[in-house]
Amino acid sequence: MAVTVKFVGSLRGSSGKSKITLKFETPIPLREALKRIVEELPALANVLIDQELGDPRPNSLIIVNGREVSVLNGLETMLKDGDEVVFVPVLHGG
Repeated sequence: MAVTVKFVGSLRGSSGKSKITLKFETPIPLREALKRIVEELPALANVLIDQELGDPRPNSLIIVNGREVSVLNGLETMLKDGDEVVFVPVLHGG
């Protein structure tokens, strides 16, 4: 199975790619796909994953097939063949 992962904005610059394709044997949770993304693109580890929480959600909006993961099953959202995951960076400021 293949899942397309797209990076928007500063995440595109940090990853050096606008998209990648991940291949898996069976459907997997988004949490496992994140581990694979960071393995393949280690430059994203500090940018994508909040180091204190070990979670990408404070730093990016994660969209699976056009729906934000908070309305799905969060990081346990199962990814299957043909799915598209988009990471959009969140800007913080004050």
